[in-house]
Amino acid sequence: MNAQFKRGIIELCVLSYLVEEDLYGYAIIQAISKHIDVSENTIYPILRRLTQEQYFTTYLRDSNEGAPRKYYQMTTKGFHYYLTLREEWDAFIGGVYSIINRGGKKNETVFERFKKRIEKNESNSI
Repeated sequence: MNAQFKRGIIELCVLSYLVEEDLYGYAIIQAISKHIDVSENTIYPILRRLTQEQYFTTYLRDSNEGAPRKYYQMTTKGFHYYLTLREEWDAFIGGVYSIINRGGKKNETVFERFKKRIEKNESNSI
């Protein structure tokens, strides 16, 4: 996936998981990784920043697999931030889809439109 696409949306993905339930960092990485290729180097700085901005609080919970895990819990401020980002994303993606899906969503449809345009240009240049 294009790195520019990813950078702009990973934060919203993190928030989307934490709006549903408290999670620890590795669980967030695993959940997002099922859909988008991400690493610890991407997720943990986002978690730290959003915690510093008071969108999350943290707490420790014992683990059966070793040291206690740090869980992230969304605050009310974080929830409002999530809603704002989600509205912005919905408006943005709606606009993008309106542009790229003009005349059809399938590659074959777009190809046929392009082919007709090329044929028209070639016939006009004769």
